[in-house]
Amino acid sequence: MQITSKTNAKVKKWVKYHQKKYRMQDQRYLIEGLHLLEEAKNAGVLETIIVELGYPLPFTGYEVYEVSGEVMEKLRMHVSKEHYMGICRMQEAALCENVQRVILLDGLQDPGNVGTIIRTAYSFGFDAVVLSSNSVDLYGDKLIRSTQGALFHIPVFQNDLITVIAQLKKQNIPVYGTALRGGKGLSAFMPVKAVALVFGNEGNGVSEAVLNACDQNIFIEMESFESLNVAVAAGICMYHMRGNVHAS
Repeated sequence: MQITSKTNAKVKKWVKYHQKKYRMQDQRYLIEGLHLLEEAKNAGVLETIIVELGYPLPFTGYEVYEVSGEVMEKLRMHVSKEHYMGICRMQEAALCENVQRVILLDGLQDPGNVGTIIRTAYSFGFDAVVLSSNSVDLYGDKLIRSTQGALFHIPVFQNDLITVIAQLKKQNIPVYGTALRGGKGLSAFMPVKAVALVFGNEGNGVSEAVLNACDQNIFIEMESFESLNVAVAAGICMYHMRGNVHAS
């Protein structure tokens, strides 16, 4: 089907997905670019392809709308010149009983940081990423783009972290907060098969309530600065704790 008018009902509906409340209402969100379309297809979450008139279809088997350049410009969420977009359905995610390696994010607000952490967690074989309820919107454009498609392949969801930590402890998974106070250096810990790591807000760190619920605080030993960007710190900790090397 072709759409050339920016006032088309479908276009108006899709534009609303720029806003969180409409994404949550329909449990749908927009993605941009061929790479994300391919990743969403492989993960089974892609529902609709939107392609600018004059460009070939990337693959078949989906509902397709060919739109004018003006319509595509209205739908784009940033200044890119992508000619392909898609509509994906949100995945239902929860903490499964068989998870062993989990990342918990407490109040993170930068979508780039969260997206990078999700991508890193997927790369290092973690089973899930859980954001606190007051963290950044999980389906915002910048966050999705920064995951490079990892969001489609690892369970990621938002929940109360105290509740999640209690569940992890019932499954005998140690939960380590990241903080200097009462912490042990990361080098003191051997890679393990089961672990949950908690990383906190860019300015304030992990909240007191969440730290109190953890089994142990850990910190990265450094020679100069006292802190690192949270995505960098998370990457270092995940690499150190990766379970496929000398796991016990």
